[in-house]
Amino acid sequence: MLDQADQFGKTHNATLNRAVALRLLGDFQASLLVLDDALEMRPYDFMALLAKGAMLEKISQPKAAAEVYRNALKIAPPRETCPPGVVSQMDYASQMVDRHAQALAAFLKERVEPLRSDLGEASRDRFEEGLEIYAGLKQPPKQQPLLLNYPRLPAIPFYDRSLFPWLATLEEATPVIQAELATLLETAFDEFSPYIAYPKGAPVNQWGELNHSRKWSSLFLWRDGRRQDEVCARCPQTAALLEGLPMADQDGFAPTAMFSALQPRTHIPPHTGSSNVRLLAHLPLILPGPARFRVGNTERAWKMGEAWVFDDTIEHEAWNDADAMRVILIFDVWNPYLDEGEKRLITEMMKAQRDFMGT
Repeated sequence: MLDQADQFGKTHNATLNRAVALRLLGDFQASLLVLDDALEMRPYDFMALLAKGAMLEKISQPKAAAEVYRNALKIAPPRETCPPGVVSQMDYASQMVDRHAQALAAFLKERVEPLRSDLGEASRDRFEEGLEIYAGLKQPPKQQPLLLNYPRLPAIPFYDRSLFPWLATLEEATPVIQAELATLLETAFDEFSPYIAYPKGAPVNQWGELNHSRKWSSLFLWRDGRRQDEVCARCPQTAALLEGLPMADQDGFAPTAMFSALQPRTHIPPHTGSSNVRLLAHLPLILPGPARFRVGNTERAWKMGEAWVFDDTIEHEAWNDADAMRVILIFDVWNPYLDEGEKRLITEMMKAQRDFMGT
């Protein structure tokens, strides 16, 4: 049965055609009003929204146009299904949205600048990210665990050092760990294996270049909760240090600790980790030149003697921009916002799930 609009000859397609005719006649205000009629019938019509954005630009309302373009892009069809002309319109709309966000961010920064001096460095960094998210320049970081998304844990890219007082002990031990690593690299580098190793036939997605490649390789001291005795025996001081730190302890799951080697000019693409109940600690050991690391919207450069702890369930990636190999020590620790009882329950829950799937 025809809807009421169709009964009176006011169809969506006819309305869009009328809007196009008015646009060709140069009556942009009238075309805009007719487009609103079309959107009243179909509020999620992608092409009508693009056309409305264009009409708003024609009547000198670029800020309103940018907001309409933003909403249109949220419901855009896949690019590969669109004809070239529509793809060009999508690209133009995206550029307009970006320019609008940049202009808004600049305006906001100028307005709040007199108040920035009242904030400490960490608060300024957080506010700066918040401003850019508010302006539309960035997306808020979110946790995307592959295995367990435990509720009510904060999405913090890099955690405050004060939560991990043992970081100073780890950093002070850098020369000792470096010395043992140097021996391993000299005598057992062949034992470093590709970190990415998908089986034949499995979808590799972003890992095509690194799958079964020694461009990113690792040597494990602990793996899924199991101590690698042979490796630990060859770097006893490093192993003893790690045993004295509050690594995550989950039978069959954690801790994992490893030396991670990234070859020159190699990029680890964006990815996320398995569970937000534990965090990862990084300690740089070999930095032959510039090397970067991004978690969410925050990018940092590694510095020798400085460790950090981050949430790897937030999208992250790494670059070795140097002309020689970069090596860091990586291990996992419990999320500090869990209490001891929760840790035991979470571990038992994960073990039970594993047993259930194995039956």
